[in-house]
Amino acid sequence: MSEAFLPFSRPDINQDAIDEVVACLSSGWITTGPRVAQFTADLQAYLQCQHVLPLSSATAGLHLALLAMNLLPGDEVITTPLTFAATLNVIVLAGAKPVLVDIDSATRNMDPNLLEDAITDRTRVIMPVHFAGLPIDMDAIYEIANRHSLRVLEDAAHAIGTEYRGRKLGSFGDTQVFSFHPNKNMTTGEGGCVTTRDEKLAKTISLLRFHGMDREAWNRFGKTGSQDYEIIMPGFKYNMMDIQAALGIHQLKALDNFIERRTELANRYQEVLADWEEWELPIEPHYAHRHAWHLYVPLLQTDLVGMTRDVFMQRMKEKNIGTGLHYRAVHLYPYYREQFGFNPGDFPKAESVCERIVSLPLFPLMTDAEQDRVIDVMFSILR
Repeated sequence: MSEAFLPFSRPDINQDAIDEVVACLSSGWITTGPRVAQFTADLQAYLQCQHVLPLSSATAGLHLALLAMNLLPGDEVITTPLTFAATLNVIVLAGAKPVLVDIDSATRNMDPNLLEDAITDRTRVIMPVHFAGLPIDMDAIYEIANRHSLRVLEDAAHAIGTEYRGRKLGSFGDTQVFSFHPNKNMTTGEGGCVTTRDEKLAKTISLLRFHGMDREAWNRFGKTGSQDYEIIMPGFKYNMMDIQAALGIHQLKALDNFIERRTELANRYQEVLADWEEWELPIEPHYAHRHAWHLYVPLLQTDLVGMTRDVFMQRMKEKNIGTGLHYRAVHLYPYYREQFGFNPGDFPKAESVCERIVSLPLFPLMTDAEQDRVIDVMFSILR
């Protein structure tokens, strides 16, 4: 009998987190409440940021942050074509136009050297993505943004725990959004948060995330609360629940250990695959950083191995090894081609990467033996 299926990602949820969720369920208070308040304080301490706003997802965070930046129809937001569709979707939903800048093939991040050429008199926001947990060159991004008086909204969905020049993302800069999806470095089931140093922006997001009310349910239904409230603006239902925060409280405590193990596994892939001509491996930049290694994403040399990336992934699956695809070039989805006129060849580096990229299994619970199994199966397929 073949070995059990090995997924490309699996969350590590310890007994303390499970007990916290059970205690939350038993408490009778499962929506936004005391555990969200604790999780918020824990995130503030970890990320060294005063304004932290937990939400139902990172997508919600990106959406609300853009809305709070008061974009007007026709305003432009610059981002990368190598990202999940949510990055562009929220730009459109906020009433703006996505403008794309090609990537640096080595880092997979948006190329800051190409950024300034994309800026017009309608540009309002630069939205870099810290792809796979590797920080983009923030000095370069913020130098350009400051010179053109632009906001920076960092899509840090991959990058909770990432550091740039000795500082955690979220502890400096303009505004960041982190994800706590189950395949990220820590999870709340679903969920995310916004960090910002802009008090006005934080206040607006706080209102928008819960119907525009000036107080949430926890402030109204407690013994000392009042059920009266005001609607300050029309808002959404993007609040985080205590059930989610119950997980997050303990996931955050383990985050640095999770990253340490991910780094060990990523380095092991780098060492073992270094002399495999079938792969183009991730390259880290020259500036000081801590890579969170949300993903390990080498590029398959498809011409050399005589198979497409999709065929390789299928053969891995047939051997009970899961892989991931992060991502297809987002500008080539039908909606973005039809609505914004993007075409194949517009961003050749991103397109080349997206045709060859593979996410190999990488998660804290993964053993060396399981990683050896992944490598052995790749050897049997490619060699």
